[in-house]
Amino acid sequence: MSSTGRRRAVPIAVVLAAALTVTATACGPEDGGSDAGAEPGVSASAGNGSDGGRLGGIRLPDELPAALRDFDPEKWKNGEWRDWDPDRWLREAKDFVNPVIEGLWDPDRMRDAEENDRRVDEEDVDGGTDGGGSRDEGVTDPEPEPRKARPVRTPYRENAPAVGKVFMDTPKGAMVCSGTVVKDPNRPGRSDLVATAGHCVHAGRNGGWFRNVVFVPSYNDTALGAAELGRASREEVAPHGVYWATWAQTTEHWIENGAETGGAGASQDFAVLRVEPEEKGGRSLEETVGAALPVDFGTPAVSSVAAHGYPAAPPFDGLTMHTCADRPGRLTLGPSESTMYRIGCTMTGGSSGGGWFAADPSGGSVLVSVTSIGTPDHTWLAGPRLGDEAEGVLTAVSEKYAGGS
Repeated sequence: MSSTGRRRAVPIAVVLAAALTVTATACGPEDGGSDAGAEPGVSASAGNGSDGGRLGGIRLPDELPAALRDFDPEKWKNGEWRDWDPDRWLREAKDFVNPVIEGLWDPDRMRDAEENDRRVDEEDVDGGTDGGGSRDEGVTDPEPEPRKARPVRTPYRENAPAVGKVFMDTPKGAMVCSGTVVKDPNRPGRSDLVATAGHCVHAGRNGGWFRNVVFVPSYNDTALGAAELGRASREEVAPHGVYWATWAQTTEHWIENGAETGGAGASQDFAVLRVEPEEKGGRSLEETVGAALPVDFGTPAVSSVAAHGYPAAPPFDGLTMHTCADRPGRLTLGPSESTMYRIGCTMTGGSSGGGWFAADPSGGSVLVSVTSIGTPDHTWLAGPRLGDEAEGVLTAVSEKYAGGS
């Protein structure tokens, strides 16, 4: 608690070591962007082709957007990306571009993740009454009691096979979030889709798409400690390999409202990645890890959820997977934000984007939210209730690759 008696909430994303990739912001049609034909409320971005050319260890997209026509891949690979101008990066180009750079995310780079702290004042939480749109909108329930995060049993590929870490580079450095393999309605049993938070792939209203976005399922599968992990092979750190995002998509609400500080955009802080393995193979991500969760976009009233992620800020170190279980209450951040789920949980920075699982009637699990914000004193987490806009994101990504093998 601060000296003013207010508690601040933190969108949980985390920083890592250095890397590369050229990226840019998705804009609406009024900005000359590439959103034509996207689902309503969905911000679209251009991605890699799966059979692009190669230069050294870089696998390029089939077609480079205008922003990259003059780029020198060798300079890029050797560190020219460090000279990017954040002011120009913010809105200069339109497309997400994420060429595969083999070996970029090595165990040391993954292990050295650090927290990137984003906050929202408690005064931004609207404790008001029903907003009139539904019985839930505009309501904030009493603050939940903290629930201690507990370690997930190992090996993760058996006990939480759909969960992993999402790594990316930003103008302020490299970052890490959490993510979940989710079902693809157009490719049953063969999904290559990952759900995470919007702020894990895009900076929001004052920024653009992040670079070198990858997903590592079952990261540190056997929960090795820091010393052991320092000696571990890449296979021990990433048992299923590294998966590069060929497409990233988030909500228009996050693109237009999301902020580095404050709670703006958090109620639609959701994104979907379409990924492919760094070492290309014949099987999908779902077939490789053996799991993918269906997503419930009906904003269900659930009795309990279990949030999963890799918390990295003290007292955690980002190396191991944790979970919190609680009955979700409601949280409203302001009149421009729809009501969110909130649970008591002590997970810290790094758990952003991690899935919230609820039981479905068949006895399995369904994803109902992803971690967006939490408090600096690590007492609760909140995530969006996934409705039509979030469903539009997943549908658009699924349809983009519906004809793929």
